[in-house]
Amino acid sequence: MAIPVKINVFEGPLDLLLHLIEKNKIDIYDIPIVEITDQYMEYLHSMEQEDLGTMSEFMVMAATLLDIKCKMLLPKEVNEEGEEEDPREELVQKLLEYKMYKYMESKIQTSSFNTTPAIPSTIITMSII
Repeated sequence: MAIPVKINVFEGPLDLLLHLIEKNKIDIYDIPIVEITDQYMEYLHSMEQEDLGTMSEFMVMAATLLDIKCKMLLPKEVNEEGEEEDPREELVQKLLEYKMYKYMESKIQTSSFNTTPAIPSTIITMSII
């Protein structure tokens, strides 16, 4: 089990990725993978030398982004139902889950346990997909 690590203001690679998406006001369901990968890699190059365990988590995400970027260049794969598969789909699901956990964490910290926080529509649609 990985230990959560906070580098500067980011708690991990998904936190950095979510920050880049929100900073650029990008639709989480239609991530321009080339742009986000370039920004992610720029951030990694600007990071100070951290311990190997921490850096490896960020490097795994960088490799994932590069893999998706390569798949986007190839002809689209078609699944058994005749639909084109989006190589970003798994990443989008992880980001939505992370966003939900982060949102719930902030609500728990700012509200009492007697009230139920309202869940944003972007998080609700995650469970529908």
